[in-house]
Amino acid sequence: MKYLAESPQDTKEFGMALARLLQPGDLISLEGELGAGKTQVAKGIGAGLGILETTITSPSFTLINQYEGQYPVYHFDVYRIEPSSLEDLGYEEYFFGNRICLVEWGNRIREYLPAEYLQIVIRETAPQQRELILTAHGERYRRLLSQLRVVVQA
Repeated sequence: MKYLAESPQDTKEFGMALARLLQPGDLISLEGELGAGKTQVAKGIGAGLGILETTITSPSFTLINQYEGQYPVYHFDVYRIEPSSLEDLGYEEYFFGNRICLVEWGNRIREYLPAEYLQIVIRETAPQQRELILTAHGERYRRLLSQLRVVVQA
């Protein structure tokens, strides 16, 4: 599925629409270059789950942020870590638990991700415009994308 976001606000609104379809245990891999909009999508997902947008920041230096909303959310940024250090963190508890996980730079740790997850690749197509390419890995996420297409008219 592809979605064209015309502005940062549109990117956040897409995240909010996605949030309404998420369930505990879901994992979203947010991928793209620096500044592509990964954190904007995370802010939208958080807002859609009742988390104040201002509390959601890229966890670049803390690695994991935890937020409480309609469902608990773990927000990872794995840009600066060696993938093997995830084992020291006990990543299984996060990635295979009953909370929503947002993983920025998930493509860097693909071998640690569950077999089923939603991949969102974000590309800048113009200074304020982003193309979001969503790929479902597993039946749960194929159903989710079918529902999302209806909600966002993609």
